[in-house]
Amino acid sequence: MDKDEARQYLSSILNKNLRVLTTDGRLFWGSFKCTDPDRNIVLANTYEYRQPSSKQRAEAAETAGDNHVTLDMTSRYLGLVVVPGHYIIKMEVEEFASQLRKGNFI
Repeated sequence: MDKDEARQYLSSILNKNLRVLTTDGRLFWGSFKCTDPDRNIVLANTYEYRQPSSKQRAEAAETAGDNHVTLDMTSRYLGLVVVPGHYIIKMEVEEFASQLRKGNFI
């Protein structure tokens, strides 16, 4: 992908919701606003989601015994955030069928 194609792609996802997974296991979900040459990502109206702590998992496993346990991720609203590029593992654009152009369906 050359620079013009990359710029065009980034322009096409402006203001769309991104899910950004980081090296410490956090997930950020917010509206993509910009990036820079260091791959830092700026998200607006962002929520942060964290895995349950090891203490919470141990307590849940203790009370459940042999039963299957499901724990929800904890979340909090952050607003405008910068996610440093060197911590990003994965990014996903959230798109719905109603947002896709005709011909993009597989």
